[in-house]
Amino acid sequence: MKKNDIINLDITAIASQGSGIGRCGGMAVFVPAACVGDVLEVKILKVEKNCAYGRIERIIEASPDRIVPDCPAFPQCGGCDFRHMSYDAECAAKRQRVADAMKRIGGVDMDVEEYLRASDPDRYRNKAQLPYAMTKNGARFGFYAERSHRVVPCDDCLLQPEHFSHIAAAADEFFKKSGNEPYDETTGKGRIRHLFMRASETTGETVVCVVVNGNGIKDEPGFVDAVRAASDRVTGVVININREDTNVILGKKSRIAWGSDTITDRLCGMDFIISVKSFFQVNRTQAERLYKKAAEYAALSGEETLIDLYCGTGTIGLSMAHDAKQLIGVEIIPEAIENANKNAERNGVCNARFICADAAKAAAQLRAEGVAPDVIILDPPRKGCAQELIETVAQMSPDRVVYISCDPATLARDIKRFTELGYHPQRLCAADLFPRTRHVESVCLLSKK
Repeated sequence: MKKNDIINLDITAIASQGSGIGRCGGMAVFVPAACVGDVLEVKILKVEKNCAYGRIERIIEASPDRIVPDCPAFPQCGGCDFRHMSYDAECAAKRQRVADAMKRIGGVDMDVEEYLRASDPDRYRNKAQLPYAMTKNGARFGFYAERSHRVVPCDDCLLQPEHFSHIAAAADEFFKKSGNEPYDETTGKGRIRHLFMRASETTGETVVCVVVNGNGIKDEPGFVDAVRAASDRVTGVVININREDTNVILGKKSRIAWGSDTITDRLCGMDFIISVKSFFQVNRTQAERLYKKAAEYAALSGEETLIDLYCGTGTIGLSMAHDAKQLIGVEIIPEAIENANKNAERNGVCNARFICADAAKAAAQLRAEGVAPDVIILDPPRKGCAQELIETVAQMSPDRVVYISCDPATLARDIKRFTELGYHPQRLCAADLFPRTRHVESVCLLSKK
């Protein structure tokens, strides 16, 4: 097999990155926007030692799971992976991905006892980060194409609430009229880098944040008027300053141009204040279902010490605090800890304290203090837990560890590490917090018993 070959391919599986997998001459071939059951004519784009990559030239025989994509930006924009297949097929592929990772990487053959599918796979995101860039049709908001910083325009992303699109359209028109030019990564010139929006599903509040290469934008009052006119849900406008040569979206400094820089959302019966920089799950409804499953696994009776590592704004731990003797939350981001303390106060939670520190260092500190947790909640970033954190957690000897993960591969790797230290997986559930994308969340209960 070589580059530019045209081959016929039967798709038999879905890879972790969302591509279909077929085999030719014993070699795996990865093809984006393919479904299990497709028979395709594929052009080979790249050949490596053990695998190849191709694109669909023609659908010879369509899978029963294949549907007509409902977004003109798919698959170029890189946001969705599965708009070409039925939601039933997507859920089945993700559930299998979790089980396969546990067996192949974790060495554990266990069933995914439940898959929490979304009631609606569209319009669920409460956050948007839209880069602003010069395209062949002029300055536009959009999304980065897969593995690139080429902006693909998208007038209405079906994963986001409709009013986000109205705000983006108004911002785009205003920037063009006012002479606020898009930032150019190659030259470092230009003013507007990103439009960042956060919305509350329960209150409707929406904060609009403009990330600028400078101190502000031309005619800020005019911009405030423009986005407020686009949506009556706008409750705050924030200017974020980012002059760095970096892929990090938000800069360190922000200021309020109008209204409030936070929104309030409700999760598991509690109110949470969320700032621009705070972590909050982008799918509130599905996050609530996932956290309730985590609480079920934690099995708190009111007498336990609960430690919530990677606590963010405190959502998971605070949602369980009323069933625990005490809650200790740990997070490295100062703004998130500030929000967590306010959230505890706002919800009348008096048995919680929060530590701003790296999770591994904080866990070691708590162990040195003699804190003996009964249950530890882990909700790490995609890269999973550091080995030293896993070792410290095991040394603290909790009765139960509840591990929430956004990556089946790193979850399985860490489960294997826990198993070697005497903690074994007992229950496993997957949840679809990111419909139409490759991403899937899981929650696993571990114990010594």
